[in-house]
Order: sequence, then structure tokens, then C-alpha cells
Amino acid sequence: MTNRSGKLFDAIYSHLLSEKIKDRSEKIILVVAMVSFVLHLGLIMLVEWGIVQLAHPSRLLSNPISAIYTPFSFILIYEVYLLVYHLPQSTSTYIAKQYEILTLIVIRKVFKDLSGLVFTQDWFKVSSDVQFTYDLVATLVLFLLILTFYRLNQREIVKEMKSDASPTLPSLVTQKFIRQKQVIAACLMPLFFGLALYSLISWANETFFALAPVVGSVKDINKIFFDEFFTVLILVDVLLLLFSLFHTDKFSKIMRNSGFIISTILIKLSFGVAGVVSTLVLVLAVAFGVAILAIHNQFEKLTVPKNT
Repeated sequence: MTNRSGKLFDAIYSHLLSEKIKDRSEKIILVVAMVSFVLHLGLIMLVEWGIVQLAHPSRLLSNPISAIYTPFSFILIYEVYLLVYHLPQSTSTYIAKQYEILTLIVIRKVFKDLSGLVFTQDWFKVSSDVQFTYDLVATLVLFLLILTFYRLNQREIVKEMKSDASPTLPSLVTQKFIRQKQVIAACLMPLFFGLALYSLISWANETFFALAPVVGSVKDINKIFFDEFFTVLILVDVLLLLFSLFHTDKFSKIMRNSGFIISTILIKLSFGVAGVVSTLVLVLAVAFGVAILAIHNQFEKLTVPKNT
């Protein structure tokens, strides 16, 4: 970038992904989430009292507990913003945000299924009850895996800070790599904003105002926004891998970034299946990412003996 275009980009970037914008976005999302929760709850009451009548009311209008689903949807949108925000700073943290998003998707589904849960003696013979049980267990496993991932990532960050204590030529290359990631992040913002707005309108229409019954499976719900979202992330991960080759040719880094791509692809594939298989693929995707990072960290501890 030239000096003039660089300053223009810095101005645009600061209006999209600065710390100040992040804090402001967090407050706005929290307000919107609370308002949406009250509105959803109010709509449920209106339907229950017969004031509002729908030909095919959604499951999300059948129980006040299901109102929790709507604010979680806005929280997920903010998590998407945080993912893009952390992209230029740390590839590992960017991947961790992906895992947080899919965990929140599972939790959101748990809240949705809670509204229609019926306790029976034949719990493990009812497919919906079995799926609910798997989702609960998956939530705990995913939470533990993300904790492990952050601990592994924290060790890597500390090591990088020690290695970058003095300004050297590689640090200049690192700055260029960060700049490239900033350009990607800036391009992702309007793309994700437009996709989120379109998906939000489609979701509200299909959930509350559709003339035909809405299928309540996690596959169909996550087709709105997140299927396309993770498709874009796969392309971003590939770009990060290619750009990283200019930054380093270390085998461990290439394997780590390649492994992250596989993990993201597995997440994307999980939206193409339903039921227990979808949940298992999600857990497998995160477990694979954690294993890749753990092996990478162990690989980084190796020292190659010099020829004497």
C-alpha cells in the first residue's frame, strides 16, 4: 500500500474494527438482545391469549422458554463480529471464536428444544429426547475443549511475545502478514453484515409469519446464515494458509493452519446432516482443532541439533 492509501485504509479499519467500535457494538447488541427477548415474549403471550392468530404457529411461539432463542441469535451475531475483530490479531484466537460460535449454536438449540420437552419413561426411545441428551453432553464437551484450546493458545502467545522482544527482520514480515489479515477482516465486515441482515429478515419471516409450517430441525435453522458463513470462513482459512507461507515455511505452522482448515470444513459439513450425526461431527471438528494445536505446540518445543 502507498502512504496515502494506507492512511485511508487505517481510517476505514478504525471505523469497523477498532477497540472503541467493539465496545460500542457490544452495548448495542446487549440492548437489542434484551428488547428482542421482551418482544418475543410479548408475541408468545399474544398468540397464547388468541389476540394474534397464525395459520401455522412456530414452535418458537409455543412456550415462554423459547423466547430465549431470539436474544441468543443476536449474541451469535456479535460473536461473528468478535471473530472478524480477532482475525488480524491471532489466527488461533480467530479459530477459537469459530468454536465459540458453534457452541452457542448448540446451546441455542437446547433452549429451543427445552420449550417442547416432554419427560417420559421411554426417554431413550424418543428421537427428540435422545437428540436433546446428546446436545447437553456435547455442550459440556465443547466447553471443555474450548477451555483446553485457549490454554494451549495462551502458551503459544507467551512464547511468541518472548521471541519478538527485539525488532528484527522477521517482525517486519509479521507486520506485513498482520496487514494482510486486516485487509481480509475489513472486506469480511460488509459481507457478513449484509448476510446477517438478509438472514435475520428471512429468519423472522419464516419463524413468525410463514404461511407454511417451519421444520424445526437444527439443520434447517442453521442453513440461515451459518451455512454460508462457514463456507466463507473456509475460503478465509485457505487465504490465511497461503499468506502464512510468505511469513514462515515452518512445517509446524503449515500443519497447524492446514488442520484449522480441516476443522472448519468439518463444521461446515455438520450443517449438511441432521440429528446425532451433526452433533458428533461438531465435537469431532473442535477436538481435531484442539489436537492439532496441542501437537503444534509440542513440535515447537523441539530443537534441531546443529552439525558439529
